Amino acid sequence: MVQRSALPIDGEVAGAIAKFFHGGDGPAHSAITRVLVSSGYNDDYAYNPGVQGPNKESRVLTAFNAARRQPAGARKLLEGLLTELRLDGRVGKGEPSDDETRLRVALGRSGWHLTEDGQLRAFAGVDVDTGGREALEEQLDRLRRSTTDPALLIGTAKELLESVAKFVLEEHSIAVTSRMDFGQLWYLARDRLGILPQQVDPNLPGAESIKKIHGSTWHIAEQVNELRNLQGTGHGRTLPAGVSEDLAMLVVREACTVAEYMLNRLERSHGR
Repeated sequence: MVQRSALPIDGEVAGAIAKFFHGGDGPAHSAITRVLVSSGYNDDYAYNPGVQGPNKESRVLTAFNAARRQPAGARKLLEGLLTELRLDGRVGKGEPSDDETRLRVALGRSGWHLTEDGQLRAFAGVDVDTGGREALEEQLDRLRRSTTDPALLIGTAKELLESVAKFVLEEHSIAVTSRMDFGQLWYLARDRLGILPQQVDPNLPGAESIKKIHGSTWHIAEQVNELRNLQGTGHGRTLPAGVSEDLAMLVVREACTVAEYMLNRLERSHGR
């Protein structure tokens, strides 16, 4: 099971979505009503030309308030409103507007994001205790296909590498404690998989090259961790400072390659 971020229905996300409807903008009242009815947050809105009723923005905010109290239909609410915004050309249509950018940032703070075509996707860590190899594989796949937010990419690449190290130790019946930092986790995981440079048989053809390649697995993991601490998600940061999308994608590709190598080594060490 993948441990996803809590559904993004906090005040910041609610405000960012409601902003699309400010001043009467955005999809019509009838579209909002369809979403509220289908998600279970019907507000019994009825148009009355002689009476000033709630505006569209306040209806959306009220629905989010209800969703936080009773979250059973929250996913339908989110997906429904995003569907209407896509149909109205407000999200997922090329260069993002200020409103869409605001929404992307708000979602990013909650570990979620919009794809380029305006679809909601979770982008969070992995629960190693219950997730296992399947969860890690799903995280690898999600990293390769997901957000173009550089900070979020770097942050999640680090989370993936940390999760892989923990998973390796769990599979070798080594207890993981909160006192273990990123470097300790990775040293122990590499030791158990036999990929510390000093574990390479010096009599093997190409031993020196193999040592350097195995050493590079740690160098990549170490630098991803350092970069996350400086510019990625975590520690209250959601936007990068000087890291381009291209560089972030390079970080992700390298992290995914190292993670996959570790998982494959683990499989072979267990005779699978």
